[in-house]
Order: sequence, then C-alpha cells, then structure tokens
Amino acid sequence: MAQVNNKQVIFKDYVSGFPKESDMIIVDSNITLKLPEGSNDVVLVKNLYLSCDPYMRTLMSNPKYSFNPRAYTPQS
Repeated sequence: MAQVNNKQVIFKDYVSGFPKESDMIIVDSNITLKLPEGSNDVVLVKNLYLSCDPYMRTLMSNPKYSFNPRAYTPQS
C-alpha cells in the first residue's frame, strides 16, 4: 500500500461550446493504492496526462440536447 497524491478534473456542469477552464474544478486529494490480495498478475498504472479530444464534446453536452445517449453526467 502506498499513499499518493491524486488530482481530479471535474466538470461543474454540462458544457456548451468549447470547454473553458471555468467549466472545471481541480480537486487534490491523497489516496491509498492497494492491490487485491493474491493478485500476482496485476499491473498498476499511473496516468500522466489528461487529453480532452474533440469527440468528447458530445459526451460533455446535456443529453437532453445530445444525440449521444451516453452523455456525461456532471460530477460523477
């Protein structure tokens, strides 16, 4: 088990137009990393970068106005 710093980027609400920094909040916290007991064939991965690709705009829009049924739910 190890304590590590965890940074989350969370959208405050649905995004209309281009995402802006003011649409997001950044939350820093400490989490404990642990693997299930007896798991010898498990790999723990650390994410170094966050990518916000163009296709994600449909996922960030309100499903009421989106053609994508899997649209994002804010703060989930």
